[in-house]
Amino acid sequence: MRILVTGKNGQLGKSINKIVNTGNGKNNYQQDNEFIFVGREEIDLSSESDINRYFDSNNKFDIIINCAAYTAVDKAEKEQELANQVNHLAVKQLANIANEQKAKLVHVSTDYVFDGTGGKPYKETDKINPINVYGKTKLAGEKTLQEIMPTDAIIIRTSWVYSEYGNNFVNTMLRLGKERDELNVVSDQIGSPTYANDLAVAILEIIDNKDYQDKKQPTEIYHYSNKGRVSWYDFAKEIFKIAEVDCKVNSITTQQHPTPAQRPRNTLMDKEKIIEKFGIKTPYWKEALCSCIKNIKDE
Repeated sequence: MRILVTGKNGQLGKSINKIVNTGNGKNNYQQDNEFIFVGREEIDLSSESDINRYFDSNNKFDIIINCAAYTAVDKAEKEQELANQVNHLAVKQLANIANEQKAKLVHVSTDYVFDGTGGKPYKETDKINPINVYGKTKLAGEKTLQEIMPTDAIIIRTSWVYSEYGNNFVNTMLRLGKERDELNVVSDQIGSPTYANDLAVAILEIIDNKDYQDKKQPTEIYHYSNKGRVSWYDFAKEIFKIAEVDCKVNSITTQQHPTPAQRPRNTLMDKEKIIEKFGIKTPYWKEALCSCIKNIKDE
């Protein structure tokens, strides 16, 4: 199969690339597949004409994995048009192209489609009500994908993604922890972190699954993150503990740390559907964090 992965310079794109090219997984994914990784320089999702140009000048694909997104949650409040183009209109375009090419589409979405007022882990069927521009544009992408592709697509909602690569909470805490003696971190926002490597493994196992490869499977939404629940405050404390960084973490409230975009208070997601359907593993968040920090140190 020819498999296109967008967002090659992002955390998830880099993680998929690493697994595919190092064999860091239970399967040799390159054995029967050709993976093509593209970033903004090859296909700019902020440009409708550039998307068309890329697909007009390249052969057909069997699967498109869309890891690219506009993820600057606070900046999205001002850059609404750009966020909507990348997270919604580009997804609409990719869905139409996938239909034309008779390709399958895997699209990565977010826990921020929820308002965070629920008391239990969110199921895929629970009420969606995003409270910021980022969440609204991601939800619009989900909806247009479902409308255009009632079959042959998968939407995977994930949360609090981090990795060895780029700007994320873990790397930011490790950098600030070395620069400062203490940090203030919000303690009243609850969720479950996702190590990008674990999500990458999950996606690769899904596209390798025979049930998934059957054509005309109904389009479905799945939730994926690591196991467990944690606040940003406790997450920061665990990062410093594992990395042996001597930095005091102070607990503050969301109200004490105002941001341009509202954040949902509780975005824990129920992962039973993806586990039951594909037998996907969801490592505990502390175990995943240990793996990531070890990889950071080994680099």
